Amino acid sequence: MSDLRFESVEQSNEESVEESVESERVLLDWQHVHNLIIPTDPLSVEDIRVRAQRNRLAVAYAGDTLVGNYTVRPPADDPIAATVIARVLPEHRRQGFGEQIYRHALTVAAGLGATAVETVVLESNADGLRFALRHGFAETDRYLLDGHAIAFVDLRRERLSD
Repeated sequence: MSDLRFESVEQSNEESVEESVESERVLLDWQHVHNLIIPTDPLSVEDIRVRAQRNRLAVAYAGDTLVGNYTVRPPADDPIAATVIARVLPEHRRQGFGEQIYRHALTVAAGLGATAVETVVLESNADGLRFALRHGFAETDRYLLDGHAIAFVDLRRERLSD
């Protein structure tokens, strides 16, 4: 297992052409991972740009190979809990990448003042649910979005660190 390199999805009007091309590549890589793992709720490039204004989004690479991404939503309704969602492409699971992505995202959440963490997993994502439960999360809610057939599962852990 190699260490991962993380690239943030950022929005800036001050970018050079090279930086703009790189930013677009990172955004499209983030979209690819999200939409593959959550096919019931695909996001457009514009959706992601809006999310990147309020959340921390990043892509994980092993060398030049895309392996996953994460979303960190800052504490909002609950002032101590950030939402951390780590995603790993299926072909890169069970290699320790999920752990690295998750740990990196927890560091980001801690920097935002969070002391508890929540996550959301698509019910059909058995690997993701096992990962969350193995890391001490407990289910708090299960719900269907309008027009969807597969539920989302909300989980929470009362502490950031193990």
